[in-house]
Amino acid sequence: MTVRWRAAALAAGLSGAALMAAAGAHAQSPAPSPASPEVAHAIPMDTLQTQAYQKADPHHGLARRRAAVAAAAGTDAACREMGDFYWEIGDGSGTLASGSRGSRYSANKPLQVASASKLVFAAYVVERVGGQLTPDQLDALEMRSGYDNFNPLACFAAHTVAACLDRRGNGLRNAEHQGRFSYNGGHDQYLATTLGLGDLDRYGLAAEVRRVLGPDLHLDYAAPRVSGGLKASPAAYGAFLRKVVSGHLRIHDLLGSHPVCTQGPDCAAVQAPDLPQPWHYSLNHWVEDGPGGDGAFSSPGMMGFYPWISADRRTYGLIAREVMAPKAYLASMACGQALRRAWNQ
Repeated sequence: MTVRWRAAALAAGLSGAALMAAAGAHAQSPAPSPASPEVAHAIPMDTLQTQAYQKADPHHGLARRRAAVAAAAGTDAACREMGDFYWEIGDGSGTLASGSRGSRYSANKPLQVASASKLVFAAYVVERVGGQLTPDQLDALEMRSGYDNFNPLACFAAHTVAACLDRRGNGLRNAEHQGRFSYNGGHDQYLATTLGLGDLDRYGLAAEVRRVLGPDLHLDYAAPRVSGGLKASPAAYGAFLRKVVSGHLRIHDLLGSHPVCTQGPDCAAVQAPDLPQPWHYSLNHWVEDGPGGDGAFSSPGMMGFYPWISADRRTYGLIAREVMAPKAYLASMACGQALRRAWNQ
């Protein structure tokens, strides 16, 4: 009985002087009879042990998970072939595991994240409108608005969001593509102008995004391109992902919502990037739900920055690097998926 009582006290959070005081009171009280309601409804010992374990280790073997992920980052074939990179896995309260291969990347080194900008902009839009997206806003974030003539190279030396959209036909709308998925940055750039961001330069854009998502987020822009111009350190992007996972940003509840097909014989999509599986697309992020996929929500960038949120929305992760190599995003995705498998095994 003494062992069971102490386990119950620990599960309830008692410690130190409180535990000693409770122990004294328990020692002075007569033991209940076997037929008493207290004994009849006592919490089973295995349940008490599980509760205490969960409070001390909510990730069910954190040390084992850390070791497994670190091993995968160093030995999995998908990760070994990438060269230098930084990786991180965390939850809504902070970083749970992290590391780097080589010395080129670290948690605090700012990087151009390319299309990983899209998830941040989606979070901005959802927060800005209080989670109530109009049909046009939904079409834009699902890349079905028809504004798919955007070429980011045409934005060179364009100083504002609107100027970037006005260059060389970037703002043209293809009416025949409306309602069909077409992967292109023009959807977001046009949406940004309808939200009144057209006159903002890269500094003003960063300030506006921080105003809405939180001044604690150290997010900047290398160019006034909302779908690909974000520049952030892994630590800064990780802080954004923590706000999503913890539910502090409304997009948490909209991850994976309104999914649209992106490829396949029965899909009316216009164009999609090269992907290993026929994933769906949601609000400026991918749903990794193809054959063999784990359902994670991700936003890979062309130069290899790959952030994700687990399908259960409890953890996030990222692979951070910045390389000009063909399909660098595919290599980072394969490594990130290996880390997720190691974490969940």
